[in-house]
Amino acid sequence: MKRKYLGFIILILVCSMAMAQTSISLLPKPQIYKDTGQRFVMGKVKLSTPVLKSEWEVFVLNAGGEIDGRSSSVIQVKLVPSIDEARLNKGEAYRLQISDKQIKIEAVTEQGVYWAMQTLRQLERKKGKRSFFVGCDIVDWPAFRVRGFMQDVGRSYISMQELKREIEVLSRFKINVFHWHLTENQAWRLESKLFPMLNDSVNTIRMPGCYYTLEEARELVEFCKKHQVLLIPEIDMPGHSAAFVRTFRHDMQSPEGMKIMKLLIDEVCETFDVPYLHIGTDEVQFTNQNFVPEMVAYVRSKGKKVISWNPGWQYHLGEIDMTHLWSYRGKAQPGIPAIDSKFHYLNHFDTFADIIALYNSRIYNQMEGSDDVAGTILALWHDRLVDNEYNMVLENGLYPNMLAMAERAWRGGGSEYFDRLGTMLPEEETEEFRDFVDFENRMLWHKEHTFKEYPFGYVKQTHVKWNITDAFPNGGNMDKKFPPEQEWKDSYEYEGNTYSVRQAIGAGIYLRHVWGTLVPGFYADPKENHTAYAYTWVYSPKEQEVGLWAEFQNYSRSEMDLPPLSGTWDYKGSRIWINDQEVMPPLWTAIHRIKSNEVPLGNENCVARPPLPVHLNKGWNKVFLKLPVGKFNMEQVRLVKWMFTAVFVTPDGSRAVEELIYSPKKQK
Repeated sequence: MKRKYLGFIILILVCSMAMAQTSISLLPKPQIYKDTGQRFVMGKVKLSTPVLKSEWEVFVLNAGGEIDGRSSSVIQVKLVPSIDEARLNKGEAYRLQISDKQIKIEAVTEQGVYWAMQTLRQLERKKGKRSFFVGCDIVDWPAFRVRGFMQDVGRSYISMQELKREIEVLSRFKINVFHWHLTENQAWRLESKLFPMLNDSVNTIRMPGCYYTLEEARELVEFCKKHQVLLIPEIDMPGHSAAFVRTFRHDMQSPEGMKIMKLLIDEVCETFDVPYLHIGTDEVQFTNQNFVPEMVAYVRSKGKKVISWNPGWQYHLGEIDMTHLWSYRGKAQPGIPAIDSKFHYLNHFDTFADIIALYNSRIYNQMEGSDDVAGTILALWHDRLVDNEYNMVLENGLYPNMLAMAERAWRGGGSEYFDRLGTMLPEEETEEFRDFVDFENRMLWHKEHTFKEYPFGYVKQTHVKWNITDAFPNGGNMDKKFPPEQEWKDSYEYEGNTYSVRQAIGAGIYLRHVWGTLVPGFYADPKENHTAYAYTWVYSPKEQEVGLWAEFQNYSRSEMDLPPLSGTWDYKGSRIWINDQEVMPPLWTAIHRIKSNEVPLGNENCVARPPLPVHLNKGWNKVFLKLPVGKFNMEQVRLVKWMFTAVFVTPDGSRAVEELIYSPKKQK
């Protein structure tokens, strides 16, 4: 009897744990979620659906089930006139109910059904060859109607296989827009049968011979539609058009250039069965005031709506269908829908700090979308050559940042617009901190389960804590004289001066952000030629060999910056000690001394490189960093990031060493 009772208790605990693990993995988190205490076990099921029938059949098969019209277990999909609880974007809303015998889905459109299927995929747990789904009631809808990412293939070609891989996996998290930036100074990546010389290698200055055929473009449009993703092609005009000029020997804004552009627009509009065409218009001197209005009118005459960068050409109400904000100067205009990409350039992001600002930030400082604020797109620009697709994804932190944006754009809300805490985690007792921890836990669950074979450099960082001192005068070299083993204080005395000590949380800390004070870092008013010091104690339950990720200058993928000199971490003089033993940088793989956008960086450009092997003692280990800044603009590095990253990871770098305790106060 006791054994039966014990078995029953264990079963209850296992089911409870399964429900907890299931609910914590949902990303984006649904608007309304309720556990029901039931679970649906996939076996023989009766399927009833007016849409996506083949997709549902594959779903059942992959979950270990079998379609059987006589089964009492049912998957039922209904299209309904409305999901009443959904306050916004009802076309993407859905209701999902899971009980012991039924999975029931209601949605207004096929797209809503597809999003419900993606939520159901995240609720799936394997039990042998079959799956089960924890019972719940969900009502869900997006706060913003545009939730997208952009790949700049004009500068650096990305294979169709890789683009499809990105689109497919991100659609699982309800990303619904893929912005395809096809033309640039370096190359015209879309085939032209009218003007094949556009794609000729002689007119391409990076990755010659690499472009997409018109058939491939049509194929990708259909692939996106299958995954409920809107493809937005961009043909940048009249700027970023050196490849056009090399080919035709005419500026786009000239009479000859405009005639050619209209023929190319004919070809593009016939190829892309999509509602929008993005025409760029940014970063250019307008020499022909008729160019943009005439091109907009021509594209519209082809039945397409037009999107244009802002800042760019200045439009009045009715002259453009949507604007795309790229610079901090960009402003949404009443009556014209806007996409917010300000501060959303992944090519400038570091691995750990920028994702905090991204997750916390309100989209265009709005809690939810509106007629005037459509949503957001994260952009990857590759001004500098990145020599393989894996590195493009890893170095830019594509998947971690896309998950942060997926949650924010679907849920809405946020605590600021990059202007209060910026990249800094709030104090531990705050709701904002708990929210980020919750997101981090769910993201890392998906790193392990959904992104197991994908480049995904993020590891747990919310347990990493630092003390950081104000800068010492005259660049004083304190090195080992500074005693982090002394009792923690809010300030300390040195040579008659008082210096404050403040805490920061996270594996990556900006003392000054790459965009200066536009995005806050640790110091509200950072000064040049200062030195800061960061330290913490790390408790290890055993003596062990671990990996160290350390970094002091995350190089943007859009700069010609030179790699650090051999034996140095950076050009600022940053240094790190563990237990009073200095840790030297890895052997850098790039050694060039002439700036060039065409020479790729190697292991210098991403903290998620193979980690340095380091030894931790059993008990407390001292970690101490010296952080000079020098000039904010250096000869070797244009965008100086006064920052540091330090976190202990497993020897293979796959995850953080989570049994460690980081405590500047040396407290367990």
